[in-house]
Amino acid sequence: MLNSNAKFINNRLALRPPQKESLERFQQIVDILSLSKNPDLEEELRKIREIFPTLTSFEREFPSVCFALATGIGKTRLMGALIAYLHYQKGIKNFFVMAPNLTIYKKLKADLGDPSCAKYVFRGLDKFVNPPRIIDGDNYEEFRQLTTNEILQPIVINIFNISKLNSESRTADGKPARIKRLNEVLGESYFQYLQSLPDLCIFMDESHHYHADRSFDVINELRPILGVELTATPQIQNGARKIDFKNVVYEYSLAHALNDGLYVKVPAVFTRKDFRPEEYTPEQLDREKLNDGIRLHEETKSKLDVYARTYGKQLVKPFVLVVAKDTEHSRQIKEYLTSTDFFRGYYKDKVLEINSAQRGAEKDENIELLLSLEQPDNRIEIVIHVNMLKEGWDVTNLYTIIPLRASASETLTEQTIGRGLRLPYGQRTGEDEVDRLSIVSHDRYEAIVRLANDPNSLVRRVYYIDPAEPQSDDQRETLEMPTVYDELTSAESFTEQLAFTLRETATNDYVVDKAPEQTVQVAQFVARLASKTVMELGKQVKTFDAARDEEIKKLVHTSIVSETIRQFPALGLKKEDLTAVVEKAIDTCTQALTENVIPIPQAVVQPFTEVKHGFYDFELDTRNMNWHPSDDTLIGTELQEGGETFEYHTGFALFPKTDTVENEIVRHIIVHDNVDYSSCADLIYSLIADAKRHFLSYLNPEETEKVMRDRQRSLAEIIYAQMNEHFYKEETSYRASGMRPFTRIETGFGGKFKSDDLYDLRANLSPSEVKTKIFKGFKKACHTLYKFDSNTERIFAIVLENDGAVLKWMRPSAKQFNIYYGPGGISRYEPDFVVETSDVIYMVETKASDDVQKALQDKSGDVWEKAIAGQEYCRAVTEWNAKNGGKPWKYALISHDEVRLQSSFMYLVKNRLPMEQLEL
Repeated sequence: MLNSNAKFINNRLALRPPQKESLERFQQIVDILSLSKNPDLEEELRKIREIFPTLTSFEREFPSVCFALATGIGKTRLMGALIAYLHYQKGIKNFFVMAPNLTIYKKLKADLGDPSCAKYVFRGLDKFVNPPRIIDGDNYEEFRQLTTNEILQPIVINIFNISKLNSESRTADGKPARIKRLNEVLGESYFQYLQSLPDLCIFMDESHHYHADRSFDVINELRPILGVELTATPQIQNGARKIDFKNVVYEYSLAHALNDGLYVKVPAVFTRKDFRPEEYTPEQLDREKLNDGIRLHEETKSKLDVYARTYGKQLVKPFVLVVAKDTEHSRQIKEYLTSTDFFRGYYKDKVLEINSAQRGAEKDENIELLLSLEQPDNRIEIVIHVNMLKEGWDVTNLYTIIPLRASASETLTEQTIGRGLRLPYGQRTGEDEVDRLSIVSHDRYEAIVRLANDPNSLVRRVYYIDPAEPQSDDQRETLEMPTVYDELTSAESFTEQLAFTLRETATNDYVVDKAPEQTVQVAQFVARLASKTVMELGKQVKTFDAARDEEIKKLVHTSIVSETIRQFPALGLKKEDLTAVVEKAIDTCTQALTENVIPIPQAVVQPFTEVKHGFYDFELDTRNMNWHPSDDTLIGTELQEGGETFEYHTGFALFPKTDTVENEIVRHIIVHDNVDYSSCADLIYSLIADAKRHFLSYLNPEETEKVMRDRQRSLAEIIYAQMNEHFYKEETSYRASGMRPFTRIETGFGGKFKSDDLYDLRANLSPSEVKTKIFKGFKKACHTLYKFDSNTERIFAIVLENDGAVLKWMRPSAKQFNIYYGPGGISRYEPDFVVETSDVIYMVETKASDDVQKALQDKSGDVWEKAIAGQEYCRAVTEWNAKNGGKPWKYALISHDEVRLQSSFMYLVKNRLPMEQLEL
């Protein structure tokens, strides 16, 4: 159970569950340790082991505990939370943070000391409104204490690269090394100053680096009262042996993160089917892996582009990391990647080589490119490195790793795959390619599989590169696949018709004779507005057919006319000028809607149970809060016979306030478990404002401020008590919500090779080619272009085009339906097809026969869960349509072996999986 300070820090920093659990354990540790400069280590260890029996040794000459969190979970944020807790709970002000390399050193300086940094870890904490004073390897000789007054002394965080401490104590000329040189201001060496601090706590980032003997000695010499280690790999390598840390008190491994499915990409190892690595020379093997890796990269790039366009997200530019064995190998690899033999020279200026042999301007330029890899305008798509890019290189857009000539154990380490685990959007999206880190390892595939089967393995999922898939050196592109409705209502011919109508029917001479360009602009505006307004009628009407209703058309007409007149004031347009053109636009758009759009009811379906809780809005009852300010005077009595009682004026009011009184009160409220700051902040501040208004009704502003500060705890307790009177908690099992008769048909996006044409639906193609093509030539479809995931889907589309019973059909865009399934209901279901007939609308899924049978047998898995979610959507919208004059919906799961060119749609529907078998 978190205490009030820990709850406050957890809420303000929005800690993830693993970070919160770490903070809770840290709270227990801090409560029982003496936190002294000369502790009894045996006694301290005994106390800790009573709570954490897995800790067998501090492995230091001072109490030191380790938190092992997988890469990407947030070790630096946890470090900030632990530093904040020590300050809030114990008043500790001096911290020493160790970094293993220059990259992490620079990152920590920004994250711990720069409020303008996006990842500043203390944001939202009242005692860190003024950021900590950062002392580092560049400024420690100029360090000055701000004041000798301990109350006003800032929090000081010393940040050093481990190499600064792990150096000889004497220079070549026999003088003390720089870090131990006497400091003129302090009168003693900076090192001795650190030793003398009574509350120094040391934090060791990536602490597996600090088990070298020399490092141990120097760290011990600092004599901190507490050590905290953070690492993703709590073990050290001693020859062939791996030695586990003995002081781990909390572990959240990559395996935990993968099982939770929230915080990191899924690492997946790729090989090629039927691949025989022994048939290749090392050079040939390198090239095969590079070529396959880049094809994966191009596919990933296309998927990320489609995802960003579909969901309106920022585009992520992925890159590939190639791991070479040495600098000469790296040079050879770069030579090949930048040659015309490799993808026709496309990557010639897109390769960055990083190794220890680089010097001067070349190294500086490369480092600059490396640090800006996440920027969309950075041209680099391939980075080659030789054991250079490890911890601290935090990028979110690394999607493909190609380890060349590396053993399975070298590949399957968190140091190798950890560089690519971070998610660009902060959490899983449910899209496999967006959430996956691909590792190409043809030659070590079997060894990696063996390691993957080990319960302690990092990698659990294995994928194949299908050699039957077309392998082209051509680049990919993403095409928009517009709806037929959008094509018709945005066509140039439609605008020309409207412009002609406007010129023929307008009574305004200026429009008719003198403003031909403005006429076109008016026509374009009317076309866009009519298209948008008609499509959004689903928000106003109860049935799809109501879009044709004359009363509805009149309302739309009035709205468009008014907007158009407002848009073009200089033309002096009148209603009668626009009557005919707007009427024509509405008729055309309405016809396009009813003939080319399937009425898909808008509904959110999430088939799981959710507990909702919160507080209803209310006004604070202030009847029993008639307080007055106290005097800043103390009463003292001498403790002796005949002792006098006297007043003592403290001058407390002279001390600076660390935060507003409102924020102080909020802090006391949000420590309660049922108060979520992110959702309750508006209500809490509103209630505090109610109290302030009450005090101001009989006190002046200064007195009001004093009352609220003096009584902040009491006021917080009263507010919280009244909030609880308005608390609600309900367990809601919900299926569908937000029903509307129809919604916009979303535009689709699909990737293809740039050199490929658009293919006719009936083109003669091999089944393996279908996935890479984009098809056209539809007469009944709701879009003009489509991609298919299998040849079965393409054949099914031909069946729909041929069958007279089918009125319209579509391949829905990824975000067309708000249907969710799976654990936590976070995976979005994208049905294969929606098909409309004269009396029923079908949601159709075509699946491999084996997958269908397995779903029926196991009653679990993706096919099963999607079918349950789809069936629930159909049930909900059918129920709603029955009350509002719409068609019923039915779910059809069709086995692939039933789909043939000569099939009729109704035959396939009649032979679909019987729905009663899907009942839970």
